[in-house]
Amino acid sequence: MTAALKKIWNIVSTALVVLMVLCAVFLMGSRLLGYQVFTVISGSMEPKYSVGDLLYVKKVDVNTIQVGDDITFLLNEDLVVATHQVIRIDAEKQRFYTKGLANEIEDSEPVHFNNVLGVPQFSIPKLGYVSNFIQNPPGTYITIAAGALLILLVFLPDLLGRKEQEQAAATGIQAGASAAEEENRLLRAEVERLRGEIAEKKTDNTQ
Repeated sequence: MTAALKKIWNIVSTALVVLMVLCAVFLMGSRLLGYQVFTVISGSMEPKYSVGDLLYVKKVDVNTIQVGDDITFLLNEDLVVATHQVIRIDAEKQRFYTKGLANEIEDSEPVHFNNVLGVPQFSIPKLGYVSNFIQNPPGTYITIAAGALLILLVFLPDLLGRKEQEQAAATGIQAGASAAEEENRLLRAEVERLRGEIAEKKTDNTQ
């Protein structure tokens, strides 16, 4: 691999690694900071939150929640999660009355304080599609395979470079061995020539 191609590949592979790390941080690392991450699956809160948006929710003291705040809560016993706006509060009965921004009427059932998961802090448009893809098969397997392939490709230039160096070293050793063999052949030929001359001189002296 030439130096120019290697440099280009290093830039591309680094960008891909950074992108994967950022996705991992946004999808999972945020939980270490106390956020719960949910994907918006309905348009009840449009235009504020659209389908496919990734919603970052943080647990708060329910007593600090006011009318006009958005809350994320357990909608029913099936653990379905929803995010709607608070339109009124019954502190005595510990109930929030909510409504989706895009809905014409308020929700049929109030939300008990204990069912509040938190308050949305921010959202990232359409990242929820990526989250769902990664967290559910076959997207999970594809993501793992892609990550393994990327790691392999990151180290591929080094492996190829090392192989080229080994081949060059082997070629150099072979060339050196060939040169040594040729030198030995010439040396043996010279020795034989000298022996022949000595033998001829002995024959002349005998005659």
